Amino acid sequence: MSSIIVSELEYGPPGSDQLFFDVSFKVSPGEHAAIVGANGVGKSTILRILSAQIEADGGEFSLGGTMLNMTQDVGMSRPDDTLREMLIEVAPAALRTAGRALVAAEKALADGTDADINAGMGYATALSDWGDLGGYELETKWQASAQRSVKSQIDDVSTRLVSELSGGERKRLVLDLLLTSGADVLLLDEPDNYLDIPTRAWLEEQIKVCRSTILMVSHDRTLLERCATKIVVIEGSGCWVHGGSYVTFPEAREKRQALLGDDLKRWNDEERRLFQHMKIMKQRAAQNFKNATKANGAETRWEKFVAAGPPPPPVADQQIYVRLRGADAARRVAKLESVSITKLFKPFSEEIHHGERVALIGPNGTGKTHLLKVLSGQNEPDTGKITFGPRTSVGVFTQINNRPDFVGRECLAIVLDRISEEERAMKTLARYGLVNNARQKFDTLSGGQKARLEILRLEIEGHNVLLLDEPTDNLDIESSEALEHALDGFEGTVVAVSHDRSFLAQFDRYIMITDDGEVYALPDFEIALKGLTEPDKLASLRLAKPLHE
Repeated sequence: MSSIIVSELEYGPPGSDQLFFDVSFKVSPGEHAAIVGANGVGKSTILRILSAQIEADGGEFSLGGTMLNMTQDVGMSRPDDTLREMLIEVAPAALRTAGRALVAAEKALADGTDADINAGMGYATALSDWGDLGGYELETKWQASAQRSVKSQIDDVSTRLVSELSGGERKRLVLDLLLTSGADVLLLDEPDNYLDIPTRAWLEEQIKVCRSTILMVSHDRTLLERCATKIVVIEGSGCWVHGGSYVTFPEAREKRQALLGDDLKRWNDEERRLFQHMKIMKQRAAQNFKNATKANGAETRWEKFVAAGPPPPPVADQQIYVRLRGADAARRVAKLESVSITKLFKPFSEEIHHGERVALIGPNGTGKTHLLKVLSGQNEPDTGKITFGPRTSVGVFTQINNRPDFVGRECLAIVLDRISEEERAMKTLARYGLVNNARQKFDTLSGGQKARLEILRLEIEGHNVLLLDEPTDNLDIESSEALEHALDGFEGTVVAVSHDRSFLAQFDRYIMITDDGEVYALPDFEIALKGLTEPDKLASLRLAKPLHE
């Protein structure tokens, strides 16, 4: 049976309090379940435990049948790898081991790092193991998936570099392979990240028809509504399960919160659970001093709970308050004159006015992020020029939150660069749900926590023009909604690249770049979606205005 059964799972990073405990849920054969929760609560960690990348501190789990796993950063962390090396990492365990050995043997033979005879024998053995385990059949599947997923022709996955594919192409290639693999269980961490809207629509259809049991982490509200048949909610250091789609989840959670607040029995049950957990951790600490920190944390958690007294409060909602104030600027913020980037999009002219919310949309690889970099002054256009109006201050949010100047620094220190008073800095971190991470170094934050810190930075720098590249990609749902609310009241101009349909629906107008390099102005979200899903009809769409020359 291809079910996923998790019982009383617990985990805490080395030297830290426990991230979660008493996590129990079941995903029945053929179900497509989604794990949801705030950034940093351990959603990806649960998938890492289930895929045997890390060990849990306690609890049990079982996965029926064959399992394939896709990590959040698949194809992103090692761009100099070949496609074969990337695809080996998402192969079944035995083939993954054999594939790694084959790649290592080939490199040893090519580099001459071993004696020729030893290198040759090692290569022959690795090649034989690869073939015996079904490696050649897997290579055929790789080629078929590549033909369906990548725009350019791929003749040899062993020589084509990962960096030669866009992030969306890499992700789609892996997803196509996994969703057609026939594996009993699929673990998918942020499968929608880096995908454009047409590819997200493709992903939704593939998940719907996939017969595998799927457990995924996603922040895409539209995908969750259309694909998830069960919601596993991680909150309050534990979890609960909503046995329906995400459409009915908010209402179900509201009812649950009310029950938590009214039911005295729940308080008694929780007190006993925390007390028993503390006793277990004390026993473990007596056997191994390394568990002392976690035992003390368990005792503190129990003592705080008892001190609060009955009745129990509901699980505290994550409160994220984003304050993007902005400032006045000239009516015309930016004028683009015959701007183009060779091989991406044709020369086009356009104006962006103060207060507008403009979304740059289109398939992956059409040049949206390139255009955003041109607007920010990071790059120069191949033709044309951009002129900004007076009193314009531009702030930039990058998709990958790449901030070398933040690496090794604590969150509080980063905020203190702009807010000199520590008390005010801590209150600002609290508004973004980062107060508990104040002393945590930037490079150890989760993707969503880094994204929140980036938005916080934009807030305290006080820009009146925001250029946002996929700002919601790593944000949890509550943070995305807080950002949307803040942008709604922002006194300034927003230009954003996004594939998040819920986020895009808030914008005033849309500039679309097609695969053919044509540029169109689209006046509303309905027409924008129509243009994305049916690009061949774009020229005939009502109110679609060509901007290219």
